[in-house]
Amino acid sequence: MKSIFIKSGFLLFLFLFTNELNVNNVVLPIEDNKAEDFQGQAFYVSKSTMELGRWGARLSEAQKKQVEARLKNRLEKEYILTFNKEEALFYEDEKLDAMTGATDSWGKNFAPGKQYKNVKTNMQIQSQEFYGKKFLVKDKLQDIKWILGKETKQIGNYTCFKATASIPTNDLAWYDFSWSRLRNTTNAEKKSDSSSTATEEPDVAMTDVEAWYSPQIPVGHGPLEYWGLPGLIMEVNAGNTTMLCTKIVMNPKEKLEIEAPDKGKVITKSGYQETIVNKMKEFRNNRIGRRRG
Repeated sequence: MKSIFIKSGFLLFLFLFTNELNVNNVVLPIEDNKAEDFQGQAFYVSKSTMELGRWGARLSEAQKKQVEARLKNRLEKEYILTFNKEEALFYEDEKLDAMTGATDSWGKNFAPGKQYKNVKTNMQIQSQEFYGKKFLVKDKLQDIKWILGKETKQIGNYTCFKATASIPTNDLAWYDFSWSRLRNTTNAEKKSDSSSTATEEPDVAMTDVEAWYSPQIPVGHGPLEYWGLPGLIMEVNAGNTTMLCTKIVMNPKEKLEIEAPDKGKVITKSGYQETIVNKMKEFRNNRIGRRRG
């Protein structure tokens, strides 16, 4: 199963950043400010482990390190979440790539674009670009059945509480692509075309998610698809990736703009997934055709 976030092997990273979290800019809680004036920014770092599968088993340790070095700009990312009480805008901070000149044209086709969420209207609007074509993905927010725990830990000066959930992997990574998804789609099509009348429910791959939120910032926002907890989500662990908040700026002097993306072909999440699968199926068939030719 292709997963999206890390579960272990990242303890040193977490220790360093949870102890270095910049909280000096926090000024006042929501109740001491007018709701319309309340806003903030949370800065996140994410790190993913590499999944090389069967192909990776044939590589030496030196070769694995070379591959990991080449994919570093895909495995390590920085993001910014700008939010007020109801709205949030989440996007990748691409300064590092611009400074280093690193490019990942293939990976950008399957990376999350600028994402707007409104917890009051239950609306998500996300800009995506796939092989030069712009899409505007409009859909409801991800339905997450959180289980709230009593376990706590400190992230910087914030007391955070643990919450867990199990979410369909495809729902979390609807903008991404895996060859297993293409195989599953092909197998499902073959079954539907067969004469068998037996109906089988397809297996749904699930991702176990562990989140840490702080009621000290009482908004229901979080990075990527995550939201809906009684406090800002400061850390998320799921699959092969961890995303951690390393800095918070509350009520800055200059007002922060939160505007939803508005350019591209309007489509739903499921429609966008179907578009990706069909395009990758076309690539695969063309490659097979060239080989046979």
